[in-house]
Amino acid sequence: MVALFDSWIDWVIWERPPTELVQPWLGRAEETLVHSTVTAPSTASVVCRRASTTMRPLFPRVTYSPHRVLHRPFSSTMAQRGIVNPALFICDVQESFRPAIYEFPKVVATAQKLLKASQILKIPVIATTQNAARLGSTVPELKLDAPDGVQTTCHVDKTLFSMITPDVRTSLAALTPGPDARLSVAIVGIESHICVTQTALDLLHDGHQVYIIADGVSSCNKEEVPIALARLRSEGAIVASSEGWLYEVVGDAKRDTFKQIVKVVKEHKDSTRESLQTLCKI
Repeated sequence: MVALFDSWIDWVIWERPPTELVQPWLGRAEETLVHSTVTAPSTASVVCRRASTTMRPLFPRVTYSPHRVLHRPFSSTMAQRGIVNPALFICDVQESFRPAIYEFPKVVATAQKLLKASQILKIPVIATTQNAARLGSTVPELKLDAPDGVQTTCHVDKTLFSMITPDVRTSLAALTPGPDARLSVAIVGIESHICVTQTALDLLHDGHQVYIIADGVSSCNKEEVPIALARLRSEGAIVASSEGWLYEVVGDAKRDTFKQIVKVVKEHKDSTRESLQTLCKI
């Protein structure tokens, strides 16, 4: 057997055509069995394995979900980094959920900070409630559409779990007039594994960039949150902090709005720390 093995090695090294000596870092040859007779020193016949010149990659082709292939017009690479056409979605932050949602006040605090920043940065706000007749209106702390509060682009009640209702679609179309125009949507609200998830999936399907604000989403059961975030990340959404998202929207300290955003961040630094230490450590 040793003699047969040595004979095979000699054939591979000395007799194999140069075109068949494939550099391993360029690819791996598809191997096919070709029965040929080689005379070994022991005069025995052996079956040699010859490699064809057909090449295939070293690593298998990765198959992605439709969301990740078709709906990633924006890239987080340095070449295309930056948030284009930002929008803020406030998902079902309603009074009836206050006692049921894990760390509900932290969700409200993060939403307040982002709403204040949205006024400075002129970011359109879209808000929904889920069956308001039974579950109540949006919490008063957010002051949505109040005289001294943020005026929303669209604030609708729904029975769909997703925020992407016909009325919201109409508003999105007005915000993206061009055929290739897309939004970079930040989502805060509840519940992370139901309405937030289905909203994000619909936005991704429509080609928008989606940011899930980790210190601004929650569920009744806190264990649902990391499961939802992991699922959405795998679908192509970006999980970010509220502060990180704001500074990415600003993009440059030379902008006129930079100092105003810094002021908002400082005003909310304590609540931000508390939100991160609870909602982002689940």
